[in-house]
Amino acid sequence: MTNQELVDRDLEVLWHPCTQMKDTRNLPPVPMRRGEGVWLEDFEGNRYIDAVSSWWVNIFGHANPDINAAVKRQLDTIEHVMLAGFTHEPAVELAERLVGVTPPGLDKVFYSDNGSAAVEVALKMSFHYWRNTGHGEKTRFINLTNSYHGETLGALAVGDVSLYKKTYEPLLLKPLTARSPDCFHREPGVSWAEHSRACFAEMEALLAEHADQTCAVIVEPLLQCAGHMRMYDPVYLELLREACSRYNVHLIADEIATGFGRTGTMFACEQAGPSGITPDFMCLSKGITAGYLPLSVTLTSDRVYDAFYDDYENLTAFLHSHSYTGNPLACAAAIATLDQFEQRGQVEANRALAARMRIATAPLVDHPNVAEVRQTGMVLAIEMVADKATGTPFDWRERRGLQVYRHGLTREALLRPLGDTIYFMPPYVITPEQIDHLATVAAEGIDRAVST
Repeated sequence: MTNQELVDRDLEVLWHPCTQMKDTRNLPPVPMRRGEGVWLEDFEGNRYIDAVSSWWVNIFGHANPDINAAVKRQLDTIEHVMLAGFTHEPAVELAERLVGVTPPGLDKVFYSDNGSAAVEVALKMSFHYWRNTGHGEKTRFINLTNSYHGETLGALAVGDVSLYKKTYEPLLLKPLTARSPDCFHREPGVSWAEHSRACFAEMEALLAEHADQTCAVIVEPLLQCAGHMRMYDPVYLELLREACSRYNVHLIADEIATGFGRTGTMFACEQAGPSGITPDFMCLSKGITAGYLPLSVTLTSDRVYDAFYDDYENLTAFLHSHSYTGNPLACAAAIATLDQFEQRGQVEANRALAARMRIATAPLVDHPNVAEVRQTGMVLAIEMVADKATGTPFDWRERRGLQVYRHGLTREALLRPLGDTIYFMPPYVITPEQIDHLATVAAEGIDRAVST
């Protein structure tokens, strides 16, 4: 099969996600035949370094032999059984392992099958908890500007990226919104910590005024990924945890994209305060199975669990369900993924890779069309602008970031941008030399994009 043959078949029947399909006339989908390690390969032998981990999920490389073997072993045992009224060893073992590696006090695991669903579970569980405990007046949520939590209606409602949300506003619940501590907007000479601390005043004010009607605050710890990879200091999480406890409001940590080693620790919440914070709910997905199979979890405390533990006749049970909840194949892949962290010492290894990313992209800091090169752990973002001195962005309709993407495809690099933000979020099996190559390609692409 040729690339073009598959593209022709594709465009007859497929509607792709996050795509204006008319674009495919000039920018058709790239057919993939196979993957190995950081590489993706098409039907004509062209290769691409998967610099975005196939949208942030593939953390240990394509066709990882250990994860492959774990899924194959599970196939010979049981491929699926409903988790309502039944159980199986992979679901139990994975839950035990997750309770062991997440912040202390997250004692119960509720399975679903994608990140949006994990957020929906947390929102519903928080609301339902307050109802079960006699606080039915708590019906609202607080979010941050520029936040993103998924695209099902509840998750979309508590996000704040207009591109995804604006069309569906009439269908959505209305959150209260505090200013993000996004450090891109700090004043010259102000540190990340100072800026993030100052931004917390707005969240404090919202909680002071609305705590009696608020179920939970939801945040992406340290890193707003879909919001152009904007970043902030851990002090904000420390202040938020204290305030939520003081005002009797839940804290939901959406670690769907930030969890599993992405930010420099296993989970971003670990970086707040001297010993980390424990949210009331933690949502995980993406890297949980290293990109092998759909799976997500919502972790919470025994305290929340106990509010639903009651006689059947009182109708307090949490009845949210998915057909593939706790799928054994996905759980087996997730267990093998956790094994990889232990066997490789991956969190520590990531620190060296992150340092190489910083060094490799250092020349771009002074580029006249780069406003900022920012980094949190294994995520590095390069923000292109029309004017560095004023921070004036390019007209979004010019799609400069797309030009960098197209150049990358000619240089063995998959660098799918977020608008005019070019970012690296690679699998952890990437080599220092491959990081250097991505930095070179990104610099070339930026020069081409800003010269047109």
